[in-house]
Amino acid sequence: MSINLADRGVVRSESGLYVYSEQVDSWVVRTQKPVSYEIRFVDDVLDPRRRDLVDFGGRTDGRLRRFVVVDSKVDLLHGDRIRAYFDQHGAECALSVVPADETVKDFETAARIVREIDEFGINRRTEPIIVFGGGVLMDIVGLVGSLYRRGTPFVRVPTTLIGLVDAGVGAKTGVNFNGHKNRLGTYFPADLTLLDRSFLGTVDRRHIGNGLAEILKIALIKDLRLFELLEEHGPELLGNKFQGHNRAGDIVLRRAIHGMLEELQPNLWEATLERCVDYGHTFSPTVEMHALPALLHGEAVCVDMALTTVMATRRGLMTEAECHRVFEVMRRLELPSWDPHLRSDLLVKALQDTVRHRDGLQRLPLPVGIGDVTFVNDVTAEEIAAAVENQRVIGTARNV
Repeated sequence: MSINLADRGVVRSESGLYVYSEQVDSWVVRTQKPVSYEIRFVDDVLDPRRRDLVDFGGRTDGRLRRFVVVDSKVDLLHGDRIRAYFDQHGAECALSVVPADETVKDFETAARIVREIDEFGINRRTEPIIVFGGGVLMDIVGLVGSLYRRGTPFVRVPTTLIGLVDAGVGAKTGVNFNGHKNRLGTYFPADLTLLDRSFLGTVDRRHIGNGLAEILKIALIKDLRLFELLEEHGPELLGNKFQGHNRAGDIVLRRAIHGMLEELQPNLWEATLERCVDYGHTFSPTVEMHALPALLHGEAVCVDMALTTVMATRRGLMTEAECHRVFEVMRRLELPSWDPHLRSDLLVKALQDTVRHRDGLQRLPLPVGIGDVTFVNDVTAEEIAAAVENQRVIGTARNV
């Protein structure tokens, strides 16, 4: 049987393809965009002999130009070397020095950077934005990159441990808004992330612990060997800040990053909402915002993990011995396992907000022993209240 396509609003174009005519009032467009980005360990990225920061991108009318955003604390410590690096490579460089912490992780800070980019006048196809800083600044600059002219490439150089193992390897960007953490954001990975652990030598001890909390997250939900390394070498890593010939530190960093990327790559846009890397991130966004500036991000994640460790133990998913082992590692990493902001009413509201974020279900990751995870959807307010009281007893005893 032959069908006259013209009767169905379809006509043949000059290219030979059948296309809808003006009689049709509905279209469905399907397309795919491949995503590829590189994360690379480097030794001393600011060594003039290295060209990583100038070889990525290109030139405009023969000129090498770069717009660089630098955390204000990083600028005090490394600003002279950053400027000298670009000078030595003959690059016309504009530096935007930005104070960056959770209290100014907002759209106004992003807008300020955009105004400075406009003033410099970058060519988005040849002149990537470069950011030196921790997770907060990389999130802000990532958002700027995703929005500026609908997408401008950027390069990340994490200068904190949490930036190296968490914020610097994924695709999320964001700023806080209306009292909520990362309420505005996009998925927009940096084209290139350069991991230079020498920056960690100037990071204070507390911020090393802050990053170790995100490493502990990966260990608890998928990597027993990583947990054992933290158990054995945690205080050493806090003390030496991953500097020097540090075999344990090298393994810890690589296992943590690889574990994170294993989870992100097949689900980069979070089409699947049961994500084990959400462990420690159910209650912590609300707790962190209420505690500002008392808790760093990793510290808030850690008290969330302590709570859910207790919940898992109460459900029989972990033994008492495993629970106390986890709390002991938190103590050895000098991380909080309890905080006064952990009120059961606030935690119930936090879970309700997370349910909205996770499409109507809790999808709460709970550890199964050490190194595995399951998801539950039946946590009650009564369970939270009981668990947080248990956590307070264990956490305050261990923090003494």
